[in-house]
Amino acid sequence: MSQVASDTDEDIALWVALSSIQGIGSVTLYQLLSKFGSPAGIFSASKSSLKEVVDNTIATLISNGPDKISVAPTLAWLAQPQNHILTLADSLYPAALLEISNPPAILYAKGNLHCLLLPRLAIVGSRNSTPQGEKNAEDFAENLSRHGLCIVSGMALGIDGAAHRGALKAKGATIAVVGTGLDIVYPARHRDLAHQMVSNGLIISEFPLGTPSKPQNFPRRNRIISGLSLGCLVIEANLDSGSLITARLAAEQGREVFAIPGSIHSPVAKGCHQLIKQGAKLVESTDDILSELQPFLPVQSYVTTSPYGSLPERANISPEANTVLDSMGFEPMDFEMLLLQTGLTVNTLSTMLTLLELDGKVSPIHGGKFQRLV
Repeated sequence: MSQVASDTDEDIALWVALSSIQGIGSVTLYQLLSKFGSPAGIFSASKSSLKEVVDNTIATLISNGPDKISVAPTLAWLAQPQNHILTLADSLYPAALLEISNPPAILYAKGNLHCLLLPRLAIVGSRNSTPQGEKNAEDFAENLSRHGLCIVSGMALGIDGAAHRGALKAKGATIAVVGTGLDIVYPARHRDLAHQMVSNGLIISEFPLGTPSKPQNFPRRNRIISGLSLGCLVIEANLDSGSLITARLAAEQGREVFAIPGSIHSPVAKGCHQLIKQGAKLVESTDDILSELQPFLPVQSYVTTSPYGSLPERANISPEANTVLDSMGFEPMDFEMLLLQTGLTVNTLSTMLTLLELDGKVSPIHGGKFQRLV
């Protein structure tokens, strides 16, 4: 089996059986373990003693014994290469999670467990991110990976996916914490990203196989993202964003909280600005993060960097294109405003915007506006 830590096959089967009983979450499982010591002790307890901890329905299901609970599909999944199950009894269970309240009693994992041995930073943000926000996430993740940090995120659309891609681009380590069973890829459009992560990173979940995406799963997922990490960097977040939940959990768990500011007119910057007002460290470059986490980094990994790692050269573009970039700043602008700012003709400006878009330096966004990316 792919299980490599201290549990036996029989132990794993008992852990899976317990976690498969409806109504037994991590809190209830902790209460049972505190009273009976182990999964074996729980299953051998009398129904009357079980009812001191759980209700009659759950006590009955436990008293029926593990043989009444189907664990064969999960054990078959575990037998496949790169599939793992980590429990509180395992030597590879992440020590950082033991520091948080309500850590998951069992983790399903797919990929390279070596990622759990590295210093880790969470990068999270809006699903409805801007092109600039995704570029920031990818560039920061790539650069931080090169300094020995494993990038942790939630594999959601937008900032999360960009952060994972940046780490993979650097051939670094990255962990996705998901809110479904590991036999389900959510969102479906990240199927290719999930395959890449299994080869070069790790995907983990506390949810049993077959668990679909549900809104209530994601706050639970978020506490693991922050709990695994030394700190949490937020890149673009609305005021009601789940990323702010992750940041709040990080602060409660004693982790560092970082936030990148944005335009005062941008809804996806307001969450970051709120975090900064509340004491999060304002981030303009990877140095702002590395200086805080330096004691945890590999020896000689900390060096002075540019804000986004290696910035694209601009010397190979025309003076007119440079004029467009300089006139745009870093806030979205519409075509008419660019005409006024640049003094170019309509045809010339249209041509320059098309060339800059093809070169990855400008992106059209909603509302007929354009966003500078470099």
